[in-house]
Amino acid sequence: MAITISYTLFLILYIFPSHFDTSHALTCSNHKFTYRSTIYTSCKDLPHLSAQLLWTYNSTMGVAKIAYRARQGAGGWIAWAINPNQIGMVGSEALVAYVNSNGSVTVYPTMITSYSPSMLPADLSFQVLDLLAEFLSNEITIYATVGPFAGGSVVNQVWQAGNLVIDGVPQMHAVSQQNLQSTGELDFLSG
Repeated sequence: MAITISYTLFLILYIFPSHFDTSHALTCSNHKFTYRSTIYTSCKDLPHLSAQLLWTYNSTMGVAKIAYRARQGAGGWIAWAINPNQIGMVGSEALVAYVNSNGSVTVYPTMITSYSPSMLPADLSFQVLDLLAEFLSNEITIYATVGPFAGGSVVNQVWQAGNLVIDGVPQMHAVSQQNLQSTGELDFLSG
């Protein structure tokens, strides 16, 4: 009887919680979609902050149609950025989105010039077209066509999320390991 209780307790404490954690994770395998007749041919599960990037890359024009989505509550914000010079936050050029109190979504480009950026709208060094965002089921998704980039198909990407927006300005994100490690290189051609 003790073995049965121990085994049941093991199932409850270790197996079931891990099932629930992964069932809500954003993954490329469980969420394919098209938006405004864009078919995203590539998808990458980003290793931190429950996020993923979907894209279709036009190598002739050097531009990518992207959909960046991340789990986020209505009071927070998300951002996806390209840093043209290095891997890391400072110097990155971002697309940021947050949900307004009325449920609409604000999205715009901004420059990350320091560890305490203004997060105000700014022009980027690469072209951004068709920029819009949506909020659905505690996920914010940013859609855009971006590029061409100075480095061709290979870019340094940064992604981020924060929990507070005050007077239309996203506030500093947490400095957890998840936040600090949300960077990496991406090749739009090979994934």
